Amino acid sequence: MTTDAAQIDRWWRTAVVYQVYIRSFADGNGDGTGDIAGLRSRLGYLRDLGVDAIWINPWYRSPLADGGYDVADYRDIDPQYGTLAEAEALVREAHEHGIKVIGDLVPNHTSEQHVWFQEAINAPIGDPSRERYHIRPGKGPDGSEPPSDWRSVFGGPAWTRLPDGEWYLHLFAPEQPDLNWEHPEVRSEFCDVLRFWMDRDLDGFRVDVAHGLVKAPGYPDANEEQRLLAGARGTENHPFWDRDGIHPIVREWRAVLDGYAGGRMLVAEAWVPRPERLALYLRPDEYHQSFNFSLLEADWTEAAYRKIIEESLESQGAIGAAPTWVMSNHDVVRHATRLGLPEGTDWRDWLLNGDRTVLDADTGVTRARAVALLMLALPGGTYLYQGEELGLPEVHDLPEAVLDDPVWERSGHTAKGRDGCRVPMPWTNEGPAFGFGSDEPWLPMPAEFGAMSVEAQAEVEGSVLELYRAALALRRDHLVDDEMLEFLEAGDGVFAFRRGSGVRCVVNMSTAPVGIDGDVLLTSGPLTDTGELPVDTAVWLR
Repeated sequence: MTTDAAQIDRWWRTAVVYQVYIRSFADGNGDGTGDIAGLRSRLGYLRDLGVDAIWINPWYRSPLADGGYDVADYRDIDPQYGTLAEAEALVREAHEHGIKVIGDLVPNHTSEQHVWFQEAINAPIGDPSRERYHIRPGKGPDGSEPPSDWRSVFGGPAWTRLPDGEWYLHLFAPEQPDLNWEHPEVRSEFCDVLRFWMDRDLDGFRVDVAHGLVKAPGYPDANEEQRLLAGARGTENHPFWDRDGIHPIVREWRAVLDGYAGGRMLVAEAWVPRPERLALYLRPDEYHQSFNFSLLEADWTEAAYRKIIEESLESQGAIGAAPTWVMSNHDVVRHATRLGLPEGTDWRDWLLNGDRTVLDADTGVTRARAVALLMLALPGGTYLYQGEELGLPEVHDLPEAVLDDPVWERSGHTAKGRDGCRVPMPWTNEGPAFGFGSDEPWLPMPAEFGAMSVEAQAEVEGSVLELYRAALALRRDHLVDDEMLEFLEAGDGVFAFRRGSGVRCVVNMSTAPVGIDGDVLLTSGPLTDTGELPVDTAVWLR
């Protein structure tokens, strides 16, 4: 392999990947749901934005109990999104635009409508087909108690009883039974699924719930801390998160990918307690990337950001891995809203019960613009979530009647869920659903989305969209040549670093404007009349 070829095969180390929540991106047939036809029609927009790849949320056959993360058939496209032939055409056309395509692999669980689960629940107790899932007798003299006290991420018990008296495990919704990754057929099946899509030229896979596949033998009860929603972030030896048995599975997948040319890659959605645990997923024969969610959860302070970035670069650099930065996705409150909330706000709880008057929307957007320059200046790869390049906020006031996320019902209406970040993209100032493609999209769009649309921002100096376009173009020229980063002292509350090219990024997280020196390449907002960097503003300097 030549040096040039080796660089091509490592494209993901510095790539900017754009997440397409396909249900909400663009509706090509006017039925209210985004689809492959809509995505194909907008590939030129993504090319002009300047992204290197797109990651498409699950488009497989699914009853949509959880937005497509309940897969009934991993080798076919759901009819509401299109056909397998359309998916193949999309991949070809994206490649013609210089855009790679990453699929979404969902290996922890299937849909209850998957042929395997239907076979299992219609078979007698003890049938081998049940061993592909976690189907077990209950506790107590009559088996009426679940096998363990595990709780579902979406609320309620993680076990549901079948009519014959046995119980099946689902870490998420009851419509999503967990697969048993100790079973050889399960492991073989997913290697074949990887091959199926790579034979259709997919460039890689984002792996859902990458930290969850393996469960502790005997299903031991969890302690109080482990039962928390985010228990995997702070506990060791969790009974179903981040267990060491995951890693041999990943090595099997990596061997399959390495058998294909073109730099195929895997990126893990792994919520783990510490940077050193995350690094285990990034060893040379495992994942190529894993999302770094720490910045997403950080307070807006120089100290918090520096600590996270420093630790991430150190732990991943020690094993030769490149970090992967992300601020929003389809599972969290959009960061243009999060960053406008007071420090320490539980933004998940705020969606339902929070005081709306504490939200400073202008500050949120100002900080979101600044953090875009910060992320795009860091070494490694960056993942953008559709609409963040427009500065879209969380739609926090969706009426209860339209909520689709199973979290709402499973939590007993104590958690509003993730619908607010999944509202469709606005493309035009006016018209049906602001150009999304239907009079009535699957989730309603607020009136203010028209003024934030692509049409409203394109070629408008100072818009969020033009900031992203400029930043992505400059990044290619100045910020992907190496992985060196030097932290700089720039005063209290000011986060600054220099890249190997000499470009400096300065982010003012303090409470007053600060002086800067050097040639300005790009700012996230206007400088003061005296040429200082305002509060909550970032600049690239040469």
